[in-house]
Amino acid sequence: MRKRRIEEVKAKVSEIFELPKDIVLNLPRISMIGNNQMLVENHRGVIEYTPQKIRLNSTIGVIRVEGQDMNLKNIAADDILITGVIKLVEF
Repeated sequence: MRKRRIEEVKAKVSEIFELPKDIVLNLPRISMIGNNQMLVENHRGVIEYTPQKIRLNSTIGVIRVEGQDMNLKNIAADDILITGVIKLVEF
């Protein structure tokens, strides 16, 4: 209950000072270029990785990406670059 209240306060502060919520609340940020490239920032690790499905852990739960010939091109502490033919992104 207390953690939820802290997140609510952070969200209000973000709104008041017009700060990006992804930074203040540590939310994932997803950027896509067409359906061939996807950058996920603020992830919490890879759960599953196959050429057809990639599942990532995040602060909002599991992010599931499905497609064809998918690869993890760059894995860093806070971002992951996925390439291939992306057909589905689910939270």
